[in-house]
Amino acid sequence: MIAKLKGVVDFKAEDHVVLDVNGVGYRAFCPARVLSRLPGEGEVATLYIETHVREDHFHLYGFMDPREREWFRVLSTVQGVGNKVALAILSTLSADQIGQAIAAADKASITRAPGVGPKLAARICQELKDKAVAMGSAPSFAPKGVSLPGSGSDAAPAVTEPDVVADAVSALVNLGYGRSDAYKAAATAATALGEGATTQRILSAALKDLGKGTF
Repeated sequence: MIAKLKGVVDFKAEDHVVLDVNGVGYRAFCPARVLSRLPGEGEVATLYIETHVREDHFHLYGFMDPREREWFRVLSTVQGVGNKVALAILSTLSADQIGQAIAAADKASITRAPGVGPKLAARICQELKDKAVAMGSAPSFAPKGVSLPGSGSDAAPAVTEPDVVADAVSALVNLGYGRSDAYKAAATAATALGEGATTQRILSAALKDLGKGTF
């Protein structure tokens, strides 16, 4: 199985690139975000590869970051998300943005990807919410309605009450901030302030960071 390729960019098309590796051309289908970051023809590039072998085809999918490849794998496990849709999501959102959107149940961000409707976006958020935290793409605190993995003695303690953070997220969304940015800012503020932080303190800290363009 091919896991990584390093070679000269032979040419780039709308949905794939051909890498010349020691005289052999490998075609790898890539998200648009990956294709836009690849160097020009004749220059050296490295791709992390996901290999799919079927009875009727042998396809390579290329990514510049191992996390992109991992999200491709994870997204493909959701019913209704095939390789084409997984690539579309990775073309629209970065690996971090996918994790944050899923953890925040931000269905609107995911539906920006072609081929993803509200029902499929809701299914992705529901089925992959634990993965978003486990893969380190989302803050280790989830507001109301978003569960963290683990509920026994090994589960990480919450830094403050979920309802307090949820209220701060709701307030930020009402002020016009995107749900993913609001979630990340509020969760980060809650973690920094520690146990017992009030909604107002979390909101103030989150607004300060958002005003700086941190998120």
